[in-house]
Amino acid sequence: MEKIDIPKRTVYRLSLYQRCLQKFLEQSVDTVSSDDLASAAGVKSTQLRKDLGYVGQFGTRGLGYSVETLSAAISGVMGLSMLQPVVLIGVGNLGAALIRYGGFRKEGFEIIAAFDAEPSNVKGPTEEMGVPVHHVSSLGDYVAEHAVRVGIVAVPESAGQEVTNILVESGIQAILNFSPAVLNVPEAVVVNHVDLAAELGSLGFFVN
Repeated sequence: MEKIDIPKRTVYRLSLYQRCLQKFLEQSVDTVSSDDLASAAGVKSTQLRKDLGYVGQFGTRGLGYSVETLSAAISGVMGLSMLQPVVLIGVGNLGAALIRYGGFRKEGFEIIAAFDAEPSNVKGPTEEMGVPVHHVSSLGDYVAEHAVRVGIVAVPESAGQEVTNILVESGIQAILNFSPAVLNVPEAVVVNHVDLAAELGSLGFFVN
């Protein structure tokens, strides 16, 4: 399927709608109104309807959306019909926690391998979860061989750009960055930066 040109913020909101739809499916909800879905996602119903215009016309006046049909349509547009393989670099405390996190699969992603500068020192149930830990020197070959397009970077700031360069050169198209480093990548590569310390620090402004 050819990729639809969708604004980045809309892509983010579509992922929120998909998460809400999955919860509705788990609760055996067959149909949902635009108002209820918008409320569950924390957006206005007008914004929801505009975003879903990129997916297609699925709503029925007076009945709402078929939860199963809309979820399948969003999955198709977002490329989530099959699990997207992901590699993770940096298996410290944060990296190990990300491997244990079960929410990625619900969003259509699966960490298939992890990499670390000292894999022999990695502790935790990574192997038990079916996620092998390799030396970072094999990262580029692994990404290219398995056609991985998404990477998670959870290394110290000093190693962030070096690891990113390897990922980009090997064909990675999207990076979720937990490293404090500001990554320089080609325009075609998308980077979502998660700075936990900065997020927590910003909350301090609202605390009396």
